[in-house]
Amino acid sequence: MNEIQELKVLAYDLRKKVVEMIVEGGGGHIGGDMSVMDILVSLYFKVMNISPENQDDPNRDRFVMSKGHSVEAYYAVLAQKGFFPMEEVISQFSKFGTKYIGHPNNKLPGIEMNSGSLGHGLPVCVGMALAGRMDKRDYRVYTVMGDGELAEGSVWEGAMAAGHYRLDNLCAIVDRNRLQISGSTEDVMHHDSQEERWYSFGWNVLSVNGNDIGELCDAFELAKGCKGRPTVIIANTTKGCGSAVMENKAAWHHKVPTPEEAGQIMRDLDARKEALS
Repeated sequence: MNEIQELKVLAYDLRKKVVEMIVEGGGGHIGGDMSVMDILVSLYFKVMNISPENQDDPNRDRFVMSKGHSVEAYYAVLAQKGFFPMEEVISQFSKFGTKYIGHPNNKLPGIEMNSGSLGHGLPVCVGMALAGRMDKRDYRVYTVMGDGELAEGSVWEGAMAAGHYRLDNLCAIVDRNRLQISGSTEDVMHHDSQEERWYSFGWNVLSVNGNDIGELCDAFELAKGCKGRPTVIIANTTKGCGSAVMENKAAWHHKVPTPEEAGQIMRDLDARKEALS
């Protein structure tokens, strides 16, 4: 099994951890967790220069989870990377008084900023990228946004600034699963074509299958090679990816599986994983 296949297997294993976390905690945004998981695994285990050992290094890469409601996937990836214990986050997630709250908490190791108020991640990352240039550092800055989040005006202010300053050390990823809490993104706030919109703001635009780690890693390499423009990766994903119980169903944006649903989801994830070997 090659490295990319191993990462694909890992992504399914971490989806199972997300199910455990949400069932134990009694809440969570499971649909977006499942769609974004391959993006996070690609970033943390293949692309970014970030680890528990260098988390305070000024030359580390920066990441902001702008779609902070998908924190369960983020916690699972950070735990697997070694920032904190996996069993601790599963057992304590969303409990009274916990540090593993329902949106990213920068009191935890590995988390650059609190997020969850949608539309904040990209503008903050523009500042991080500008700071890196001013300090003559070679780190890169990444942020993941939801497609429903792109209705926030601050996203486009950040996009305009990034294009103006030609921030080629900045890479934004759009989790384009086409569903948000109130239904289809195209019914709530139409925004196709994403590719044309970002290009008009001066960005290098790549469009990939966001649930294919091989395609994602290739796109991240292309982004690193792009000079004079920030890059956005339109990651076309499936909400609830991994189980027919959830896939492409807006109702699974925020939902706790019943014991029967959780069992079926786990079996589906195992079947997808086994198909890789």
